[in-house]
Amino acid sequence: MSVDIKVRGYHLDIYHHVNNGRYLEFLEEGRWDYFDRHHFLDLFEDDQLAFVVANINISYRRPAYDGEVLRIVSKMASIGNKSAQMQQQVMLLEAGEPTAVVADATITFCLMDGKTQRAVPISGKVRAVLEKMIEDGL
Repeated sequence: MSVDIKVRGYHLDIYHHVNNGRYLEFLEEGRWDYFDRHHFLDLFEDDQLAFVVANINISYRRPAYDGEVLRIVSKMASIGNKSAQMQQQVMLLEAGEPTAVVADATITFCLMDGKTQRAVPISGKVRAVLEKMIEDGL
């Protein structure tokens, strides 16, 4: 699944390319869009769980500039006992087609209990939905 973002002037740094910190925001937009489309966050309200990023490992491959359109591609990669990983890519679009990888990242997240503020095992409905995403290649 993907979401497109047009690079704007406020995304740029003094070198006139997208600031490295902005990519974290782009990736977050991609994750929110991804989970919205799967109605995944709806599961959290019933169980008072929170989706918490524990680690982001990002590699920058190419600068992005004002006016370019970037596609953020997100998919589930793996599920452990208390954490799961997503893979995300930021792709440059030219004429509506991806032409280059701008950045790629692995995001590790956990589920936190809203009452205890502690990570909890990924189980039940949440685990089933995440497993289905991996199974479907989403």
